Amino acid sequence: MNKKYIVRLNDAEREQLNLVVKKFSGSSQKVRRAQILLKADANGPAWTDRQIADAFGCRTKTVENIRQRLVEFGFSQTFDGKMRSEPARPKSLTGDEEARIIATRLGKPPAGYSNWTLRLLADKVVELQIAPKVSHETIRQTLKKTG
Repeated sequence: MNKKYIVRLNDAEREQLNLVVKKFSGSSQKVRRAQILLKADANGPAWTDRQIADAFGCRTKTVENIRQRLVEFGFSQTFDGKMRSEPARPKSLTGDEEARIIATRLGKPPAGYSNWTLRLLADKVVELQIAPKVSHETIRQTLKKTG
């Protein structure tokens, strides 16, 4: 069966892939992509998708997808992966709300308490209408931020 997406690597790309495989640098996904691309290279070993899948413990569809990504999107996006344009979840607090939470935390705790607890601070934030709702974990992450 003729392949629709043929992998043809130039010397610089091949050298970069060999370096990653040799040193196992980067994520395991990156190393596996490098191994697959090196074996799929038409100017090199030119292994079949089945041989590559068996050698690296993946599905043939994975090999096909990597071939297709290389042809359609180029070497750098295939090798490094696509970066998200925005985070998976938007931030629940704005910078102004975070500043007001920190200011509240620096103030005196309510009567009967010697220190602020995360849950107590979360309740106070909702009471002062700094944020409509907030969990103690969000408060923890806000206060933990450094530098």
